[in-house]
Amino acid sequence: MELTLLGTGCPVVHADRLGPAQVVRAGATAVLIDCGSGVTQRLVQAGMSGRDLDAVLLTHLHSDHIVDLFQLVLSSWHQGRDRPQRIFGPPGTRRYVDGLMALWRPELDQRIAHEHRPSTAALEVEVEEIGPDARLDFGPLRVAAVAVDHAPVRHAFGFVLEAGGCRLAISGDTRPCAALVEAARGCDLLLHEVFVHREMPAVPGVRTAATVASVAAYHTLSSDVGKLAARAGARWLALTHLVPPACDRQALLDEVCRDFPGPVTVGEDLMTLDIPRRRIAWRGAVTALGGRTVADT
Repeated sequence: MELTLLGTGCPVVHADRLGPAQVVRAGATAVLIDCGSGVTQRLVQAGMSGRDLDAVLLTHLHSDHIVDLFQLVLSSWHQGRDRPQRIFGPPGTRRYVDGLMALWRPELDQRIAHEHRPSTAALEVEVEEIGPDARLDFGPLRVAAVAVDHAPVRHAFGFVLEAGGCRLAISGDTRPCAALVEAARGCDLLLHEVFVHREMPAVPGVRTAATVASVAAYHTLSSDVGKLAARAGARWLALTHLVPPACDRQALLDEVCRDFPGPVTVGEDLMTLDIPRRRIAWRGAVTALGGRTVADT
């Protein structure tokens, strides 16, 4: 099972960290989790496309996690997808997707009539709304949803994915959450969001101290994420959805490593984590973390 971080950013615009998105591959199966800004471009950069996806899973309906969903549908059509895009998300997903497709319907009808492409199946969207007890299977990949705490967002999920004896837990957006700790217990990799509170000062005309406190209240602080991973007994911790995206990576790593004894990776866009082999590939470099693989256990 491989995890590729397509976007490790947040609503704060940054040239190197695009919107939240990651793709998990197990054999020939590929599942996209979240659909932040730039996801279609990042898929191509990672050697994939929307044509190849078996499913799209949405953690929640905040705009930074879903803003490029229509672009994904449209580009998948242009890339030759021959089947509907399957989307799984929390309650409210169907209403959002139906409204999105209705908004673009006149433009789509014009394109269909003018471009004479072989199929329009890719412009169909199949939506399944899921709850916190959802269990999904995609080829060899098994997925379990877990309710996380992103209040006031009413429905927010993390996901635990399993394939070939390997377990990956993905937090989605959440404050420290006991349910996620339990669901992630003993996982091979925990991919968790992080809010670096000390690097988000109040800025006149941009954000107040109250703004910072409110945003921090429904995310996981850098001072907490290592402790959370240690409680879960995760074998490896990777950080994503970095707030702010231009935070001091070394300081973040030092802070988290004080609380978590295992390997810690500060995620970057287009970084691929080979979970069973415990290897990281990014910008042509490949790093082995060592330790036992799934095949050795």
